Amino acid sequence: MRRAALGTPLGPVWVEARERVITASGWGEAPRRTDDPLLTEAFDQLRAYFEGHRQVFDLPLEHGRSGLSASVLSALAAIPFGETRSYGELSRALGAPAQAIGQACGANPLPILIPCHRVLGAKGLGGFSAPGGVEAKVWLLRHEGAAGLLI
Repeated sequence: MRRAALGTPLGPVWVEARERVITASGWGEAPRRTDDPLLTEAFDQLRAYFEGHRQVFDLPLEHGRSGLSASVLSALAAIPFGETRSYGELSRALGAPAQAIGQACGANPLPILIPCHRVLGAKGLGGFSAPGGVEAKVWLLRHEGAAGLLI
C-alpha cells in the first residue's frame, strides 16, 4: 500500500494505491511521495480538477465493494460533471431503498474520484464525509456548476 496527500482548496486529500490501482481516497494528511507514478498521475488529475481543467478522472480504480454497494458506486461514477441525482432517483434506478443508497454513498472509499457529492436529498443537500461536511459538498457542486444545486 502506498499513500500520499495533496493540498486542495478543501484541505489535504490523500490517495492510496495498491499495485497498479487506486484503492482509496479521503480527507487528511499523509506523507508526500514523489516517487510513485500512479500517485503522481492521480495528483496531476486532482490538481487539474480543482483548477477547473478536468471534468473526468481517468485512473484505474478498485473500490473492493460488491452487491448493492458496487452498483451504487458505479451509478455515482456515471453522474456527469455538473449534474446531480437524488437519492430517490438512484433508489428507483437500482431498485433499493433510498436509505441504503445513502449508506453506500457515505461509505464511498473514493470520494471526489467517485463523485458521491453529486447526490442530493429530495429536500436538501444530504450529508457529506469531508471536513466541513455539507459546506465542502456545496463547494464541489459550485465548482462543477451543478445545475441541480438548491442553494
